[in-house]
Amino acid sequence: MPSRYLNADESEIVEIANEPASGVNCNFQCIRRLIADDPLQIPYFTPKQTPTAGTALVPAPQDPTTPKLFTPLSIRGIVLQNRILLSPLCQYSAEDGHHTDWHFAHLGGIISRGPGLCFVEATAVTANGRITPEDSGLWKDSQIGPLKRIVDFAHSQGQLIGIQLSHAGRKASTVAPWLSMNRGPGAPIKSVNGIDHDGFAPRHGWPDNVVAPSAIAFKDKNIIPRELSYDEIQSLVVAWGEAVKRAVRAGFDAIEIHGAHGYLIHEFLSPVSNKRTDEYGGSFENRIRLALELVDISRQHMTPSMPLFFRVSGTEWLEHLENEPSWDASQTVRLAEALVEHGVDVLDVSSGGNDPRQQIKGGPAYQSPYAFQVKEALGDPLLVASVGATTSGPQANDLLNAGLDMVIIGRMFQKNPGLVWTFAEELDVDVKAAHQIHWGFAGKRRRQ
Repeated sequence: MPSRYLNADESEIVEIANEPASGVNCNFQCIRRLIADDPLQIPYFTPKQTPTAGTALVPAPQDPTTPKLFTPLSIRGIVLQNRILLSPLCQYSAEDGHHTDWHFAHLGGIISRGPGLCFVEATAVTANGRITPEDSGLWKDSQIGPLKRIVDFAHSQGQLIGIQLSHAGRKASTVAPWLSMNRGPGAPIKSVNGIDHDGFAPRHGWPDNVVAPSAIAFKDKNIIPRELSYDEIQSLVVAWGEAVKRAVRAGFDAIEIHGAHGYLIHEFLSPVSNKRTDEYGGSFENRIRLALELVDISRQHMTPSMPLFFRVSGTEWLEHLENEPSWDASQTVRLAEALVEHGVDVLDVSSGGNDPRQQIKGGPAYQSPYAFQVKEALGDPLLVASVGATTSGPQANDLLNAGLDMVIIGRMFQKNPGLVWTFAEELDVDVKAAHQIHWGFAGKRRRQ
């Protein structure tokens, strides 16, 4: 096999596609192998992306003038080509936890355009841990295949992909946002067992099996959850570990634990939602116990090269409630110190979501102050990311220049799958695009 095919550039790809190599009886599959040089043996044509999309070209990554946003970042055994990450984005479109072509198309368009690392949406480790019946899941083996299809596509493009594992706790068995205004046959029922639930209970939900650390509803007229027993907590830890093993089998490069936004782990962390009197409630050490156990079981089943992320709410925005303890920035820093000792590599700092009385003070990158507090307290042992209301390349780069390690972006990618390219343009950086996109801009700077 001619060595030039192993790292084909755009001109060679055109030649290969139209004119088989001399002396080679080359059919479509042969062409695919020559171009992709792909041990995954992806069953469709795809050129090898070298360098990967999202890599800075001008200035080069090692150039001291390159904005930090477009410099590589090593985390355990992986290297991100830039520091722009795709946040987990719930699509509420799975079938019994299984991903569909919607997920493949949604993620594929973003992945192929080169974020440093993309995360699959919040994926439930148990069936009753879904936010809605349409949530992604990894509680059974049949859910591995559809996820592996997405993972294999990412890897065929030279891209990295992770998955966020979660349990919704008392916020489970709700109606998908895109169904909540439906007035047809699928409209949410407003009563379960004679109790008004404000339209949040779906017809095919599990209102009698919503669980939490304590039997406290998220808000009035919501389902009152059942308090988890000690044995059920142990079973949850085991189920979490099994989901991690499935994620590893699917080939993911990283895992994130969802400990924010009022879902189960956050509910255990916060004195607002955790009124237990056993070893999982009361003191700070008891309230963080489950989080650390889930970190431990995750690291136990992950390969040493896989980074472990943890998403946390830096505050609950409840400081205005006098004499009512809540989760705040100081506790976030203490938790971060413990997470590092248990093997967490990256803290993904968000906020809120555990109490409807929250008073969020929004604005550009409004959650970043909580990320900075963690970074300033811990320094290099923990990589720290900011998420939320980051809308431009200069803004994102400023966050990194001020000390953060990466930015995680969600809704902006929903609107613009080519956000990496947009941020690069705003920072006067040329970045590599996928061959199938790049060829149309060959010979000129792609910002023009």
